[in-house]
Amino acid sequence: MRIVVTGGHLSPALAVISKLKGHDILFVGRKYAVEGDKALSFEYQTITSLGIEFKPITTARLQRKLTKYTFTSLLKFPAGLTQSASILKSFKPDVVLGFGGYISLPIIFAAYLLRIPVVIHEQTMEAGMANKIASRFASKICISWPSSFDYFPKEKTVLTGNPLREEITKVKGRAVKNKEFTLYVTGGSLGSHFINVLIEKNLKNILAKYFLVHQAGNSKHYDDYDRLSLLKNSLGKELSEKYELVKHFAPNEAAQALNNSNLVISRSGVNTVTELAYLEKPAFLIPLPFAQRSEQLKNALFLKDLGLAEVYHQQGLTAESFIEALERMVRNIEKYKRSSDGNFTDHSADKIIGVLEDVALKKNT
Repeated sequence: MRIVVTGGHLSPALAVISKLKGHDILFVGRKYAVEGDKALSFEYQTITSLGIEFKPITTARLQRKLTKYTFTSLLKFPAGLTQSASILKSFKPDVVLGFGGYISLPIIFAAYLLRIPVVIHEQTMEAGMANKIASRFASKICISWPSSFDYFPKEKTVLTGNPLREEITKVKGRAVKNKEFTLYVTGGSLGSHFINVLIEKNLKNILAKYFLVHQAGNSKHYDDYDRLSLLKNSLGKELSEKYELVKHFAPNEAAQALNNSNLVISRSGVNTVTELAYLEKPAFLIPLPFAQRSEQLKNALFLKDLGLAEVYHQQGLTAESFIEALERMVRNIEKYKRSSDGNFTDHSADKIIGVLEDVALKKNT
């Protein structure tokens, strides 16, 4: 098969790509991480490092609040559609596979106009805005959770689960015994400025007791990584050696960091929550407060109900209350155990590939 992969959710895309052996793959995405920020996107860096061809497009972001970039962003949709049509005509895929996000819409719409079949995958427990739009043009819709059946046409919706990265499944069950209690802080590929600041304000207190692995992102808007690097260098050798600070981890490194940790401090995107549940990692979760329909809060509460997490709202979480809550979790770390298996398997990527093959076969017969 010749497959175009697109979308804003990279973790499940990588999980599927890793199992697409012997197929021609082209990834279409965003080259830069944030509107108005020239930091290279995580997907651009990751996909190109794997030797997979990457075609960037510029298109309108689906924004939920007005910013100085809103109107200029909307004007980019026609350009994105034109670029997408050109890419598809040149590559001639058998199928397009979309993983949500605004970046997927022009390529999916162009594929529909060119009569190229489309398969989309929904990661969340409900339905993302972009995928709700894309579902009208999709031949098949793969969902991660039974609850998402309520948001898509049932006749073309398939429950596949949320594919886990191969790096995550490989570390499952690999026992780790750290000399020191290890915290892993991550805000996703972009990092979280709010979480970074909480860590910054408590850094000396944290390092006095714990080993800290901190994925801070590389947003040029906040310069968190550069500021934290200066702080790390000012700590002195003993504390500095207990602080591993990075902009990004490669997928295998991120899996190792997650597996090697005793406690994870994170946002609660659905892919993060799926990985935490699969690896049974205790988590201190701070949901993104302006996520669509409180999506991250629902994800976080789901993990809490499994017995693995505590959930703290960003509003009102101060440096002082953060460190108090963190130390309370550490003191009681043994109580955080998963209470049920949930929908966490390592076969979801294979199921999605099966859907792709069926759709491509119907197109070619």
